[in-house]
Amino acid sequence: MTHAGAMVLVCTLALGLGACDRGETKAITPAQKPRQPDVVRVPPEAERQIVVEPVRTKAVFGDLGLSGKVQYSEDRYAKVSSPVIGRVTDVRAKLGEKVATGETLLTIESAEIGSAYSDYVKAESDLQFATRNYELAKELYETKAMSKKDLVQSQNDFLKFQAEYRRARQRLLSLRVPAAELDKPREQQRISSRFDLKSPLGGTVVERNVTIGQLVGNDPTQMLYTIADLGILQVVAEVYERDLSRVSRGMMVSVTVEAYPGERFPATVVYVGDVVDPVTRTIKIRCNVKNPALKLKPEMFARVSVQTGPPTPMLAVPKEAVIEIGGHTFVYVLGEDGAYLRRTVVTGTVAGDTIQIREGLQAGERVVVKGALLLKGEQEKG
Repeated sequence: MTHAGAMVLVCTLALGLGACDRGETKAITPAQKPRQPDVVRVPPEAERQIVVEPVRTKAVFGDLGLSGKVQYSEDRYAKVSSPVIGRVTDVRAKLGEKVATGETLLTIESAEIGSAYSDYVKAESDLQFATRNYELAKELYETKAMSKKDLVQSQNDFLKFQAEYRRARQRLLSLRVPAAELDKPREQQRISSRFDLKSPLGGTVVERNVTIGQLVGNDPTQMLYTIADLGILQVVAEVYERDLSRVSRGMMVSVTVEAYPGERFPATVVYVGDVVDPVTRTIKIRCNVKNPALKLKPEMFARVSVQTGPPTPMLAVPKEAVIEIGGHTFVYVLGEDGAYLRRTVVTGTVAGDTIQIREGLQAGERVVVKGALLLKGEQEKG
């Protein structure tokens, strides 16, 4: 084959392969393109409800806004387990009921108490016998009627039975047998195998994991009740290390939640953490908040507003532009092609109708300041 013939063959094969490729390739229409979850497009009639403004730097003075969560107060919260092994015979406290400190939650029939009391009676008898022997041994030793060795042996027996008596008594006290009952003469003591489990604090039964007939006390991790004072809760928030100097213990702050957007709950900073989270670069703070109407619920997401000092230049947008869901905040940015892009942001200081943008935006970007909720609805519809 000549050189020219070979060239013709190569060109023919190349054109044939190209034709095959073109034959197998299908055009992708806009409707077939994979949908981008963070891109939103709206029909022309909806565009009239959307207002877009550029992000600007403003001199703002107001509040430092922190994201947080409502939790039980650490000092007003208790998980209750049984110190004795036995079977539940009566359950008095129901879920949602209020209980007082010392109020009986349930009753347990426990053979453990009877066994512990038998050990106590034996230990008490042994101690009394050892005490008499030791006193007698000291008298005999003083009159030269007993050797030093026998005296020491009698003393050792006394100390051993004394320790055993203390152990047996302490065991009964740990089973909530009253000390006053044990201090009575033995014939007057009334020790029952019935054990009343009582609430360690006043509050509301927020969790119950026990039924009549249930065997309890054999698992140290078994929690029967959770009691909490819902009248005072805590909001745990995170403050960036750059803002730590603006927050201090004893400072008055205000708390808002999504359930009551127009209501502010006064609170007090009671704890500022000593450790910086290496991932988020934040420090935890705890704020006590009174909750007399029980509007606040544990696990609610919350915003903590801390009063700040003089005005500071900062990147800011209207609060209406920012949407917060599940502790995450985002805005919608107008793209060059007319679509709206959902953008996660980190917010900061709040002043009136303006909120600081710490991360996620740059000056000059065009942000939706009215109609963000409309775009969120369109995005959820897909």
